[in-house]
Amino acid sequence: MDKDRVIGSAKVVKGKVKAAVGRALGDAKLVSEGEADKVEGKVQNAVGGAKDAIRDA
Repeated sequence: MDKDRVIGSAKVVKGKVKAAVGRALGDAKLVSEGEADKVEGKVQNAVGGAKDAIRDA
């Protein structure tokens, strides 16, 4: 498993937590930052998956 997949998954979790806290506090900026972290994590996870596929091929 590529390290990008691990880091990406961690960013997704961090983004979910940040967005949930932002919603609970009514902080739109925190919600948007959390959503951005989730997207960034998903992209990084996909890059790691591609690296794994190339390495396994």
